[in-house]
Amino acid sequence: MTSEFEPRIVGFLCNWCSYAGADLAGTSRTSYAPNIRIIRVPCSGRVDPLFIAKAFQEGADGVMVLGCHPGDCHYVEGNYHARRRFAVMHRLLDYLGVDKGRVMLEWVSASEGARFARVVNEFTDQVRQLGPAKRPVHSF
Repeated sequence: MTSEFEPRIVGFLCNWCSYAGADLAGTSRTSYAPNIRIIRVPCSGRVDPLFIAKAFQEGADGVMVLGCHPGDCHYVEGNYHARRRFAVMHRLLDYLGVDKGRVMLEWVSASEGARFARVVNEFTDQVRQLGPAKRPVHSF
């Protein structure tokens, strides 16, 4: 019996927009891949690169960071901070041996339940094609 690889995805979702978008997807009964495990954060700007590295060390195959659209952050510039941090974080991922295709930063508002579902499904398919992640050899 063969089993198809099903990725384990960690999603860091902004409390104000993306988490509400996920909730809308659920209440609207919009179907999306069940592979994501959601961690609610106050703002996408609060997601430390070490959180992402730790998720991979603990067995994640992919990590999503979802926040408010630029200009709509409840903390004014939190999502801009997340975007700058995300750009620098790729160096850490290279050091750890994590393919940058396993990490996604995306904007999803509270009214975009269907968009949330589409983003999750597309990212799950992308990670599924990459196969299981190699665990980082470096510890923190």
